[in-house]
Parts: sequence; structure tokens; C-alpha cells
Amino acid sequence: MIAYDYARPRRGLRRSRRSLQRDPLVVLAALACAVLFLVILARAAYGGTAVGGESIVVHPGQTVWSIASERYPGDDVRTRVDQIVTANHLPGAQVYAGETLVLPSP
Repeated sequence: MIAYDYARPRRGLRRSRRSLQRDPLVVLAALACAVLFLVILARAAYGGTAVGGESIVVHPGQTVWSIASERYPGDDVRTRVDQIVTANHLPGAQVYAGETLVLPSP
């Protein structure tokens, strides 16, 4: 029969205690990766970097449609309206006098 020394701690328990001490680091690393993923996802959803183009101030009586037809003659106005709305994160095509808009480059 094999004699066992009960006073000496088992190595398996010592390893599990170490892994429990490292768990907060693993959780922190996973949390950091999740935050990084969400930041990248948000940048992709909102078009990434700033749109190159010019900024204009909306005058009374102007609409996104009129701005698009003035600034981009010969282009499809519907496409340009969609681009202006997307570039400025507008909820719709309604704009107000005094509002600053970024126009995408042609």
C-alpha cells in the first residue's frame, strides 16, 4: 500500500488557486477586446473617418434636394440626397436654416 502525506498540499489545488487569481486578467482582456470590437463596429456603422468635402450653411428656403441639385449638376439628385443625409447622420431629408452640412466630394 502507498503511504500518503496528508500534511502536504496537493498540487492540483495549488494550480486551481493560481488560475482563480488569473481569472480577473482573463476577464479584463476579454472586456478590452469586446470594447475594441464595439468601437470598430461603431466606426464602420457611421462611415468611419470624416467625409472629405466642403461644409455649407443652410440658408432659408433651401432643402437637401435643392442643395444637391445646385452642387452636383448632371448627377442623379436622389443619390446625392442620400449621400448628404448619410454623411451628416440626418434622421431624414429635412434641414433648417443655419444648420451646417458636410457635402461629400464629387
